[in-house]
Amino acid sequence: MSLDIFQLLKTRFGDQILESQIRFGQTEIEVSPESIAQIIEHLLTSPETQMNQLLDLVAIDYLQYPNWHGPRFSIVYLLRSLISKCRVNIRIRVAEESISVPSISKLYKNANWLEREAFDQVGIRFLGHPNLKRILNHHEFIGHPLRKDYPITRRQWLSENESLMDEMAMRLKEKGYTL
Repeated sequence: MSLDIFQLLKTRFGDQILESQIRFGQTEIEVSPESIAQIIEHLLTSPETQMNQLLDLVAIDYLQYPNWHGPRFSIVYLLRSLISKCRVNIRIRVAEESISVPSISKLYKNANWLEREAFDQVGIRFLGHPNLKRILNHHEFIGHPLRKDYPITRRQWLSENESLMDEMAMRLKEKGYTL
């Protein structure tokens, strides 16, 4: 089924599908960043693939990677079909100058937090995200600690706690409550 997913995407999206390989028994498909939302939505809704679980979203910084000649960052979306048990990894490369990609938070609920983590730790912006703010570092934190050029001995000072009431109000509203 793995190679069928590549062929299915290649037929539907053409030159937006850049390359495919099988590593560690899983299919990895590289796609163009501007079409990531459409491709993942197709993988989710297509009866052939039904990738209805986003296992993880990983941001990678290749700054000090040996013999690397591509864009500085990559994002890998790890998808799985609960029906066919098939897995696929979708990779996009993101240049440092244009460190923004479309959000998929409308497709998978957990993408909301996974995209916020990638933003907080690596600095990748997700266009169309409903609440892109830090979740692991405080709101006054300067920089992104998982970037290879971040000075790890740098001290960060927090002068004022941030209210999380916007998060709480949104969650309560989803459940039918109001503050």
